[in-house]
Amino acid sequence: MASDAPRAVPAGKEFLGHPRGLFVLFFAEMWERFSYYGMRAILILFLTKHFLFGDEPAYAIYGAYTSMVYITPVLGGYLADRYLGARQAVLVGGFFIAAGHLMIALFEGPYGQQGIYLDGFYLGLASIIIGTGFLKANISVLVGQLYARDDARRDPAFSIFYMGINLGGWLGPIAVGILGETVGWSYGFGAAGVGMVAGLIVFVMFGHELRGAGEAPDRALLKAPVVAGLSREWLIYLGAVVGVGVSWWLIRFQNAVGWALMACFVATYAFIVWRAVAKLGREDRDRIFAALFLITLCPLFWALFEQAGSSLNLYTDRQVDRSILGWEVPASVFQSVNSIFIIILAPMFAWLWTFLNKRGLEPSAPFKFGIGLIVVGLGFLVLVAGAASTPGELTPVIFIFLVYLLHTMAELCFSPVGLSNMTRLSVASMTGLMMGAWFLATAGGNFIASLIAQATGGEGVGPERVLEVYSNIGWFSAAVGVGVLAVAPFVAKLMHLDTLGESDHALAGERELAEPAAPGTRTNGELKA
Repeated sequence: MASDAPRAVPAGKEFLGHPRGLFVLFFAEMWERFSYYGMRAILILFLTKHFLFGDEPAYAIYGAYTSMVYITPVLGGYLADRYLGARQAVLVGGFFIAAGHLMIALFEGPYGQQGIYLDGFYLGLASIIIGTGFLKANISVLVGQLYARDDARRDPAFSIFYMGINLGGWLGPIAVGILGETVGWSYGFGAAGVGMVAGLIVFVMFGHELRGAGEAPDRALLKAPVVAGLSREWLIYLGAVVGVGVSWWLIRFQNAVGWALMACFVATYAFIVWRAVAKLGREDRDRIFAALFLITLCPLFWALFEQAGSSLNLYTDRQVDRSILGWEVPASVFQSVNSIFIIILAPMFAWLWTFLNKRGLEPSAPFKFGIGLIVVGLGFLVLVAGAASTPGELTPVIFIFLVYLLHTMAELCFSPVGLSNMTRLSVASMTGLMMGAWFLATAGGNFIASLIAQATGGEGVGPERVLEVYSNIGWFSAAVGVGVLAVAPFVAKLMHLDTLGESDHALAGERELAEPAAPGTRTNGELKA
């Protein structure tokens, strides 16, 4: 069983004032995000242009896949914490992810043919889902374990690590998108797989630089035979293979994914409420209710934000003048814009919140959420206005850049703030549970995103329908955001910030990382003192 006690961090060689292991993790994560965001950029285009899916079924597959990607890290984090250790979990996850991308490349098949080729494609997606569950929940934990709890370099280390995330998120759609759309789909997916293999090679070759971080909590327990001579380790690996099979089946049944998500979310939400009422004192209970308020807003935000990879991707491909300096930029390349804006804007937002905090003017977390919902809705309204400015013509590309700029600003008001407050407002015994609820809400947002995308598509539906849906969701999100601003002072009172003090169970790096799954799921073994 993993211990919550601080782990002694052995001395070792450093680079730029940080353990060399940080840069091993930087490159491993950079290549993993290269592969994930690169593949994500061409996924919906591949479904509609190669397999010739209609928009609605393509959105359903995309939604089922992206939803499950945010569910599996909860289980992957638990298995690593209790049995495998974060290091082995990352290695296993990288293997499944690389295999998945390469399977998709190898099963491309002739144009328009489905059958075994489509089954192979689903198998590749399923392998990526399971691999992401092992890797994403644990690689950030390894970063935290490189440092003692009271090491002042911990948060700067996560800022460096987050640059790796966004460097991969920037380069992946460009390389994979250009190869996939202009050379061949298999070259694009193959490049994503090669990227993950490169990350694995770095991780294995320089794993000694991790200085013992992420080892199995009890190696004897892990290796001991349990059933038919198989150890717990091999049972976990076999379970992962079974998980690939289950995911392979679920991808084609969006309704099953939706019902499973709803059941898990309702059960988790009800359990949190029961535990808060039955087990906690008034102030801790109020804080949990404040955190649940933030979680409740999470699906709406991600449902709008995650149009980027689905309906907005197809709109960019079909209805936007993508000619820049005489080159018609592939639609998938625009998926890199969010990461560019994150790299530019994240330090500015961090400075802004610090500046306001020192003057007692920093907005509360629910107020920031309200701003995020207004701004993400405004992004769609700007696009609608841009399309209306050139009736009967392609939408000027500047409005796509504006959408991503506004959505990135909204993300920075939402994701790192939410991640920070899941741990800040929970008691130590419920932190993992609250992070799990955040993941489920994010998965739910991705599922709802696919339903919104499906509402924009259909046979014979033109761009007017897309813009109508974008207008509706834009105004709705802005209206909800205004409502959140109105109730923010009451929710802030439930947070009892005046008696909160310094949290002893905050997840390292939570304020530095905007990606919803970036900091992992656990706090034990890598906390600040």
